[in-house]
Amino acid sequence: MQSAEEGFRPAELRPERGRPGWSTSRWLVTGTTVALVVLLVLGTCGTWALVRSTAVNQRLVGRWSPALISSVRMEAALVNQETGIRGYGLAGDAEFLDPYRTGLAQQKTAMAELEDLTAGDARASADLARVDELAEKWHASVARPIAAAADPTALAQERAESGRTQFDALRTALRVQQEHIAAERDRARTDLASVRTMRNTVFVVIAAVVLALMALAFAGLRLGVQRPLDRLRADVRKVASGDYAHALAPTGPADIRVLAGDVDAMRRRLAEDLELKDRARAALDAQTVELRRSNEELEQFAYVASHDLQEPLRKVASFCQLLERRYAEQLDDRARQYISFAVDGANRMQLLINDLLTFSRVGRLHTDDQRVDLTDLVRRTVGDLDVAVQQTGAAVTHDELPVVHGQPTQLGLVLQNLISNAIKFRTPGTAPAVHLAARRVPEPGREGSAELSRPFWEISVTDNGIGIAPEYAERVFVIFQRLHTRESYEGNGIGLALCKKIVEHHGGSIAVDTTYTSGTRFVFTLPGTVDEDDHEHEGGEGERQGADRTEK
Repeated sequence: MQSAEEGFRPAELRPERGRPGWSTSRWLVTGTTVALVVLLVLGTCGTWALVRSTAVNQRLVGRWSPALISSVRMEAALVNQETGIRGYGLAGDAEFLDPYRTGLAQQKTAMAELEDLTAGDARASADLARVDELAEKWHASVARPIAAAADPTALAQERAESGRTQFDALRTALRVQQEHIAAERDRARTDLASVRTMRNTVFVVIAAVVLALMALAFAGLRLGVQRPLDRLRADVRKVASGDYAHALAPTGPADIRVLAGDVDAMRRRLAEDLELKDRARAALDAQTVELRRSNEELEQFAYVASHDLQEPLRKVASFCQLLERRYAEQLDDRARQYISFAVDGANRMQLLINDLLTFSRVGRLHTDDQRVDLTDLVRRTVGDLDVAVQQTGAAVTHDELPVVHGQPTQLGLVLQNLISNAIKFRTPGTAPAVHLAARRVPEPGREGSAELSRPFWEISVTDNGIGIAPEYAERVFVIFQRLHTRESYEGNGIGLALCKKIVEHHGGSIAVDTTYTSGTRFVFTLPGTVDEDDHEHEGGEGERQGADRTEK
């Protein structure tokens, strides 16, 4: 089967890039540019309409309406002057000159306002000049002489007719001026109404165009982007639901079509990989069935072979011993030694066959796991080793040990091998001291997790024996590996390998603590029970001070 790197060919997974059409980004950039240009033109039109409306409104409100008011005020001021002069000329009373003087001031103010407001308009300036000329003529020939005369009555009677004629002409000029200003004001009012209509029309058009652009943008995104993406999403969901034969149809802008092509290429690759995996799984299932059958046959063969092998061995040992007893007087020391070697070899072969059977049964005997109290299990194990403990004077102690989940018989073999090894490999001249302790640890693979999915325990078995060099820490768990000769220490070199297989079958691990130098310390982990009460081991420590108890 080829690897993922070997089977992955990018050229097969890439759709054609040369297909004509615009991408989504190009459509968006073009549409945005056109919309901005249209909005800029409309904004320019709107600005022009506002400026035009403001100018016309300024012409009406800021020029001709104030000009008409100033013209009316000037007319009123001149009428007040004429009334004051006529009263002074009739009665000769100086109090009649007050309206005249007040009118002069009002006339001057109104004249200045009109000069500013009519500046730049030839007709309005000509009307103002005509009014000013006639007013000055009336002042020069009538008003000032009468106001300054010692006998105003006589002078007033003398110039009454000419004064009336001149003031009538002045008032006629004022009316002409006011008519012209009113006409300009009406024209400005008409222009303002027209400009307002145009401004409102422009803004309505702007609003309509903006709404149309929004509608076009929504419709474009809907038709050009959302619908193709919805189709692609529906196709991907159908593929994700397990229909790997469903092909993805590329639609929409170029980049979405490219994306659809990439996803479809990935779908084809996944379909091919799944087909390969299905074939591999089918082959693996067939191999598993065959392997299970082979293991069953092998296990059955092991039982038969062990029985068939042990029977000849028993016969060899029995007949060698019978030979030694019957012909004892005829055998010399060397013959007896040879017979002893043969019997010992047969016995060791029997032990080796039994150990191999025990090792092969680990993990294949389907016994139900249960709660195992390690404290009780240690007591029973030490009881089984009572003879060795008594002979060596060993002291086996332990802290409060937890309740774990496993198979009692196999866990008993672990404890028996570790404790018996601690007694066997003792320091000469020193009584063995073995201590068992426990502490709570994270579940393997969840060391960084804030909470434990289930309890896990680390059990340590410490002794004061000859120890194990760090370079042999891994070798001691290999089957039939021995660090000492049989003359020094008996055994087949299978005990620690059996411990490793049992612990790993329970989901734990076992190792030699190479940091401990005062003897040997084996550390192994076992799963605890899910419903166990952990308050006695709070903080992850299974050890309880003062709970040490000596078994022997």
